[in-house]
Amino acid sequence: MSSSWNSVGLEVLYQVLGWVAFFAWSFSFYPQVLLNYKRKSVVGLNFDFLVLNLTKHSSYLIYNAAMFSSPFIQRQYHDKYGDKEMIPVAANDVAFSLHAVALTAFTVFQVFIYERGTQKVSKVCISISAIVWTAAIVCLIIAWPKSDWLWLIDVFNSIQVGMTAIKYIPQAVMNFRRKSTIGWSVGNILLDLTGGVLNFGQMGVQSIDQHTLVNFYGNIGKTLLSLETVFFDLLFIIQHYVLYPVKKDENGKAIISERVAPLIRPSDKPEEDNV
Repeated sequence: MSSSWNSVGLEVLYQVLGWVAFFAWSFSFYPQVLLNYKRKSVVGLNFDFLVLNLTKHSSYLIYNAAMFSSPFIQRQYHDKYGDKEMIPVAANDVAFSLHAVALTAFTVFQVFIYERGTQKVSKVCISISAIVWTAAIVCLIIAWPKSDWLWLIDVFNSIQVGMTAIKYIPQAVMNFRRKSTIGWSVGNILLDLTGGVLNFGQMGVQSIDQHTLVNFYGNIGKTLLSLETVFFDLLFIIQHYVLYPVKKDENGKAIISERVAPLIRPSDKPEEDNV
């Protein structure tokens, strides 16, 4: 017997929180895209972050789409966790992943058409990405004969968790070295934080209704994703507003400190405010 909601009110709240989180996370990609377009520059946006982020969202899309759309995988999930447990992926999770991959890929495209100074993708990032996708292919080969698809998509879920844990580190280090967050959109961070909190709340509502915590550890990726997102977003907020606040001239334009100069060519015009 498949699971169902015990409370209509909690089901409605679950859907509302999920879709609000979806819109917050989805819109969080646009401030960076608009900032890049406004400045005609991606200086200050770390390229390692973009590559790792694309790997992360691609992995998460594979997990969400497979779990949500495959009756075979859903049956394997129920065999493992019980028929009464709800599938831990909602339509908004799939919609978010599709949108995230598209917008991240577009941001990567902006890197090729806008001023990027001396920035480039590090060898460490390239190595990490190559190892991750090679491991994913090996897991696919292992899972294929036994049709162990639940295990396989759990691998992709683990990949996205791992990428979330490390993808922000290059940007945080870059901000620290530059003593500036210019080029890195704070609007992205504020919306991302909102999505992370609401996503965690959505899972909490489901747990209250079902009187179980299975959806937290049954979809550990979603749980850790929310916690990691909140942690790093708070770090970036501290960097932007406390450690490296943007100084403005009398016209309201951001003043670039001398400490940022090595990443920007002398011919560059003053940067506009972060979106």
